[in-house]
Amino acid sequence: MARDDHPDHPGRQDKAGRSTAWTDPACPVARTVDLVGDRWSLLIIRDAMDGARSFTDFQQRTGIARNILADRLRRLTAAGLLTQVEAGPGKRRPYALTQAGKDLFPVIVTLRQWGERHAFEPGETHSVLVDGDGAPVPDLLPVAADGSPLTSDTTSVRHVP
Repeated sequence: MARDDHPDHPGRQDKAGRSTAWTDPACPVARTVDLVGDRWSLLIIRDAMDGARSFTDFQQRTGIARNILADRLRRLTAAGLLTQVEAGPGKRRPYALTQAGKDLFPVIVTLRQWGERHAFEPGETHSVLVDGDGAPVPDLLPVAADGSPLTSDTTSVRHVP
């Protein structure tokens, strides 16, 4: 049964115009996954953070099929994560991250660091994120207001009105 045909479908749509019928409407994680949780969107955001600007840049870096890339770029633009900036006459308009897209940087870093720890066999070659001096970026870890480390065991979700 399609989402829109489901009797419980409330008719909500996200910023990209997609149905959010299965989203926990009060959960920021669920809403974010609705925007960037498909197979390609975060890789496009990652590559935009690493300098990709044109359709060809994204296609060459990811290997994504052109029709899927066009769809994802459209969705990410509609969701306010990418924008197309003005170019000279007769030139294609390059993509750029919006502030909302740039705000995903800690998400990309955390996914990368998780992948470095858990997605490779010991000794297997992989890329490493480095700072401007060439040093590996330290692990991003959530901390409490007092600076103490936080984990899923030391936090809880509170619903706010």
